[in-house]
Amino acid sequence: MAHRILTTLVVTGTRVFGRAFAEAYKQASASSKYAAEMKKGNVTGASTYASNGLTLDEACKILNVKPPQAGETQLETVMERFKKLFDLNDPQKGGSFYLQSKILRARERIEMELRETERKAKMDKELKEGWKPKVYKDR
Repeated sequence: MAHRILTTLVVTGTRVFGRAFAEAYKQASASSKYAAEMKKGNVTGASTYASNGLTLDEACKILNVKPPQAGETQLETVMERFKKLFDLNDPQKGGSFYLQSKILRARERIEMELRETERKAKMDKELKEGWKPKVYKDR
């Protein structure tokens, strides 16, 4: 009888340890991929899943808008779609809080992409023109 209990204990312990090890490995792998993207300077690639787990393509599909072409998108259209879908899914009107949060995250993801594109454009412009600090002289 004791050998049966001991065997059950060993098998159960091995399963628990195996699952914990597999989960830790997944987490470490994701963390190293994130760190590699950050080291390359690819902030949008690193923050694609870090911020809310939503890619730009998914965000565009949720709000039913076209993906930004060369950093250009109709922000008015995005906001229009956001407001309409957000109001339609109001939990007090019988909507879904989950869908409402997905819609909010989609808008935030598109806005994040636009901010990143603007930042890169500003940086490229500054690199082309050269850095010209503003100098203020006291009289």
